[in-house]
Amino acid sequence: MDPALNESFWLAATGEPAAAREPLPGDRSVDVAIVGGGYTGLWTAYYLARADPGLRIAVLEAEYAGFGASGRNGGWCSGLFPVPVGKLARRYGREQAVAMHRALAASVDEVGRTGIDCSYAKGGTIALARSAPQLRRAEAEAREAEEYGLDVRLLDAAAASEICGATGVLGATYSPDCASLQPASLVRGLAAAVAASGVAIYENTRALRLSRGSVVTDHGTVRADVVVRALEGYTAGLAGHRRTLAPVYSLMIATEPLPQSTWDRIGLARRETFTDHRHMIVYGQRTADDRLAFGGRGAPYHFGSSVRPAYDQSPRVFSALRRTLTELFGIDPPIAYRWGGPLGIPRDWMPSVGLDNGLAWAGGYVGDGVAATNLAGRTLADLITGNLTDLTTLPWVGHRSRPWEPEPVRWLGINAALRGAGLRDRWELARER
Repeated sequence: MDPALNESFWLAATGEPAAAREPLPGDRSVDVAIVGGGYTGLWTAYYLARADPGLRIAVLEAEYAGFGASGRNGGWCSGLFPVPVGKLARRYGREQAVAMHRALAASVDEVGRTGIDCSYAKGGTIALARSAPQLRRAEAEAREAEEYGLDVRLLDAAAASEICGATGVLGATYSPDCASLQPASLVRGLAAAVAASGVAIYENTRALRLSRGSVVTDHGTVRADVVVRALEGYTAGLAGHRRTLAPVYSLMIATEPLPQSTWDRIGLARRETFTDHRHMIVYGQRTADDRLAFGGRGAPYHFGSSVRPAYDQSPRVFSALRRTLTELFGIDPPIAYRWGGPLGIPRDWMPSVGLDNGLAWAGGYVGDGVAATNLAGRTLADLITGNLTDLTTLPWVGHRSRPWEPEPVRWLGINAALRGAGLRDRWELARER
């Protein structure tokens, strides 16, 4: 079967089949049971094992480690947070808002320090402004960052184009707090490190119900002092969590490797990640083997928070991504891979981490989870071991988003918002012309 039709480039590029670890061999008792074998669950296990090597830890994964967003995302290890710093400050105070953003920025470096081989390159991220409305949004973002002492710089057209040679560039914002990486290599290397530390990873083991003290799976029951929910975009499939996080799909394409002459024009010499200030989110990177990996939102939310493999593919969205890539760089490259998957969005867009009477959780990263999962894993490790640190006082700790609305209101509202973002972009473009 042609991998371009159905496989994440990142997973295919590892050159290795998905790990085939054994499922849970029956009922077990452990100290910590972690449900979900993606970044959140694995980072939590990684730091717990380092904090207390004597802990009995089990990771339960329905498919294989890295099956979900951890093996399919855009490869941005960034200090981005879905809630703007100003809005966060109005709710939690200036000091807490700044601490949250700085902790995320530090997490970008922490991922690099682990030494996991994942083509890590900290070139920063550039958000282009290619219309007057986009430039105004870039200027506002830079002003807010300056007000709170965050490192987001406003670039003029020449400086922006020197980094990223897109068409029609009027300016940009640039942040150094981002690394480009190979996400599937990161999650597989992380899983290997976790397993080497003595943590049991059970694959092909689907959690059916979570409660204080136990996880019921299709292969037996795991009893644990602490149960961690780390399912992100797959949370809605768990009993009792249909309205906790909305699974919204993000899709990607990857080109064949591009010639040096093309890169001489496009730039991204330090493998900076890139986006622009449109309303409909797009994101991209220059891969270690000189492809453009490019993605964006635009796929519909599916009724009832449904998640199915068929939703990973949308010819309409793939065609739109290709048109956008062509319009951005004035090229029409051959597309080698097309894939997608769900990410988790809380009702207020506020990610959270917490521990309450033996039940722990982390997630709701709204697509900005590569670095945030590392911070979440370190924070959960501190909470579970009772080690009160600066991390355990951050504003996302203990936060609880209200549930999403019941259907059909949820379906109508989310899809209206997605459609509205695209309509606003088209309206702005029409005005510019």
